[in-house]
Parts: sequence; structure tokens; C-alpha cells
Amino acid sequence: AAAERPALADLGVRSPALLFMLLAVALAFAPAAGADEASEARTLLATWHQEPARIDRARALLEGAAAARPSAETLTELARAWFLTGDIRARSDADRLGAYERGAEAARRAIALAPNSDQAHLWFALNTGRFAETRGAMKALGMLPTIREASDTVLRLNPRNVDGLILAGGILAEVPRLMGGDRARAEAQFKRALEVDPHKTAARIELARLYIAMKRWAEARRELQRVLEEPAASDLP
Repeated sequence: AAAERPALADLGVRSPALLFMLLAVALAFAPAAGADEASEARTLLATWHQEPARIDRARALLEGAAAARPSAETLTELARAWFLTGDIRARSDADRLGAYERGAEAARRAIALAPNSDQAHLWFALNTGRFAETRGAMKALGMLPTIREASDTVLRLNPRNVDGLILAGGILAEVPRLMGGDRARAEAQFKRALEVDPHKTAARIELARLYIAMKRWAEARRELQRVLEEPAASDLP
């Protein structure tokens, strides 16, 4: 095979500079390392409700892809996978804290690569928020400025980010009024999320929880019934 392969000199490639240029072009047009793994991981995360262990497989694929060729998109998906690990797969507070911490770190790396990525800021806020909640109410309040800043950044970058609207509504609904909580504004954020995506059941559930807290029972029942009857949820898991 070596004897049949034409020498670089036979192809007219005698200059080291030209050889370097050709190699650079070849690398530029080669498939991104880890692209297939990241795509497979997204498919697994979209169907994790069918088999929760898919979260673990997706996370492993994304870790490998991020190690081979880190990109903001891959690191953002990794942050999401760690968030789901903490929520669904972890069995102790220590495991949950570790998962959320790693998720926040993956999101930080994504933000460093793509400061204007609303999704990277979203998963930083979600992982940081869940980390704070797991540590307890007082710790959560102490980290509130960081979480709120990240939440505000998401909507500044993309006012139609549905999960960002839900996050903003959740902060307004859960935080004490003295610290900026506002149930009326929370309701508006949840409704805005549903205007952008009427099939987002998470937004409808959060709206129902808000109505329950406000003792608006009929409206809560209406929203929850619509969740049960939703034929095409955009967040099926």
C-alpha cells in the first residue's frame, strides 16, 4: 500500500508551508470530534422518561465529546445532563450537590466560550438554583443574587426563552415579597411562557402551583386538567 501511495513530491507538495496549509484546510472541513456523541446524547435526553438510565449514558457521551473537542453547545448539553442527574438519578443530598455543582461548572465553561448563549446562562442558573435549594432555605437566599442575575441574563439575551420565563416566574413566586417576590408578576411570566409555547406542560404546572398557593382552586384545577389532556407536550419527559 505504501508503494502505491503517491509521494507528496509527486503531487507537487514540496513546501513545508504548503503542506501545513493543506493540513489546516483538511482539519477545518473534517467532522467535529464528538459531534455524533453529542447528537446521540440529545436523543437519549429527549426520551429519558422511557429509561432513566439514558441520562447516565447521555452524560458519559457528552463528557467524552467535551473532552475531545469542547464547544459551548456540548458543554450546555452536559450541564443539562448533570441537572437531570441531580434531579432524577442521585440518591443522596451529597450526590445531588455534586451533580448540580458539575452542571454549573459545565455551564460556566460554555458561557466562557459563548457569552451570548442564553441556554448556557439558563443551565447555569438552574444548576446553581437547585444546588442552593438542596443546601437549605437560608443558603438559597444567600445565593439568590447570583441566580437572579443569571435568570435576567437569559431573558435579556432571548426574551422568548420559555424555560427562562418559567425560571423567572418561579423566582418571583417563591421568593419572599421583601426580597422581590411578586406573585402577580410570576403569573404573568408563566402565562408569557405559555404564549410562546402552549404545549409546555412545565409552565402550566408551575402556574397551577401558583394558583394553589393563592387558593385559586378552580384555576389550578383547570390548568392541571389541561396538562392531563395535553396531546403533544413539548417537554414530554
